[in-house]
Amino acid sequence: MSLFEDLKWRGLIKDIAGEESDLQKTLDGPSFSFYWGTDPTADSLHLGHYSSLCMAKRLANAGHHPILLCGGATGRIGDPRPTAEREIISEEKVTANINGIRSQITRLVPTAELVDNYDWMKGYEFLNFLRDIGKYINVNYMLDKDIIRRRLETGITFAEFSYMLLQGYDFLHLFEEKKCIMQVAGSDQWGNITTGVDLIRKKLDKTAYAFTMPLILDSTGKKFGKSEGNALWLDKDKTSPYEIYQYLINTDDGKVEEYLKVFTFLSKEEIEKICAEQKEHPETRIAQKTLAWEVVKDLHGKDEADNAVNVSVKLFQGDFSGLSVADIKTGMKSVPSFDLKEAAPLIDVLVNNKIASSRREAREFLGNNAITVNGEVVTDENKVIGKDCAIGGEIVIIRRGKKKYYIGNC
Repeated sequence: MSLFEDLKWRGLIKDIAGEESDLQKTLDGPSFSFYWGTDPTADSLHLGHYSSLCMAKRLANAGHHPILLCGGATGRIGDPRPTAEREIISEEKVTANINGIRSQITRLVPTAELVDNYDWMKGYEFLNFLRDIGKYINVNYMLDKDIIRRRLETGITFAEFSYMLLQGYDFLHLFEEKKCIMQVAGSDQWGNITTGVDLIRKKLDKTAYAFTMPLILDSTGKKFGKSEGNALWLDKDKTSPYEIYQYLINTDDGKVEEYLKVFTFLSKEEIEKICAEQKEHPETRIAQKTLAWEVVKDLHGKDEADNAVNVSVKLFQGDFSGLSVADIKTGMKSVPSFDLKEAAPLIDVLVNNKIASSRREAREFLGNNAITVNGEVVTDENKVIGKDCAIGGEIVIIRRGKKKYYIGNC
């Protein structure tokens, strides 16, 4: 398939500025420069950004030149949110966030040219900006944008309202200075994108191209984003590779094919084969396992992907051998925990930490081989549990029955 056909098959083209035939001709034609932008509202990108980074890589793999913009200027204003104004972040925080994001972009899209719109906005005098840019954009045109109409009901500040002009000017600047002829973004940026296209047409009498991707939603219909409370960070110190693997391996059957198309670089034939196998043998969850491994491999490398699989399998089996304390804590972060500062007989540990409701019930569990400590069945109620038997000298893992886990912190 051509690049355009592949993007269409993956469902990655939603809105198009201009004619679809012109977009197809451009995508499948000679090399050109395109850009995607993000504001530095945090020191890491998250999985919601990953679909855009994958898009940048797809276009780069087809021979086109990616320009990835980190908005030091627009980040100081804040893109209008659907419900309320964004909190203004300090200039120091903006700078720190940009540094974190740049390192991730460099690793994930190695051929990308990185730019910061603060470099061309910081010296632009306000009156000159109004004369050079503001006079080309009609207020009625701005009011007609969906995000602006929605915010007018609750109120919108002039700073937020002006954001559209800033992003529009970004496209104009990159068009003139770097011969960047295309912008790609999520569909929530459509109003900002078309402002740039119109500005280039009105001011330069030139044609620019743009298209948006559908927003990627989770199974509940929410965006992947920190404002939605479900952020999966691309910085492994904020979200471990195992956590991303676990999240994706639990993808709903109704979403997994979509995610394979959006988040992986597997071919159409490979994805169709995986989905056919999944349909025939859903109990294997081959689609979810492939999705999770491919994404973690792309984000953090093959070794981290293989380790995430190993941790997942071992924790499922209750086998803690060879696992680090960090891996266990990450994999069992939702498990109830208790303090085990002093060693005590097992029966006291069970009762005092409500693993068993009474000494009688504790003895029943022990007599039925229903209690394991660090993966080993224990029947001796007087076995001393403490730091000496802790994994890494830090944690003791007690399982009651097949699924009820508890972690004692020594």
